[in-house]
Amino acid sequence: MNKTFTLCASALALSLLGACSTSNPDVVSRHDAQRMSQVVDATVLSVRPVTVDGSQSGAGAVTGGVVGAVAGSSVGGRREGQVVGVLGAVAGAVIGNAIERSATREEALEILVQLRNGERRAVIQAKGQESFNPGDPVILVTTGGKTRVSRAPVVSQPAPAH
Repeated sequence: MNKTFTLCASALALSLLGACSTSNPDVVSRHDAQRMSQVVDATVLSVRPVTVDGSQSGAGAVTGGVVGAVAGSSVGGRREGQVVGVLGAVAGAVIGNAIERSATREEALEILVQLRNGERRAVIQAKGQESFNPGDPVILVTTGGKTRVSRAPVVSQPAPAH
């Protein structure tokens, strides 16, 4: 029993760690490092909180199914263990899928901006360190097809020469 519990707990923890990912604007993927990005100036029109639904890669379902099958097969005799093992696999897959989906859900922002040419764009990104309010000057940074919103850098004018 203790061995089965340890196996189950390890498999579940491994699947949860593997399923976690983020769209946090403060975290840059290794693939995007040292790549030139397109930068566009804009102004924030509105900001609203949204929830990004979790992913369902199948890792949670597979892990839950294995854990359920192992746990169920240890119940009763041989015939009962087989039946309960199959039922455990199905129940474990459903539960594992739900856990993965819940663990990868993110609180995010939908930021509506207006570009200098008058066009409007909406970007959904995870909440990061920066906060945005209507009227704030921002930049849209696009790298590898992904766009994030960041505060526009403050550019000071050089002092006049005497």
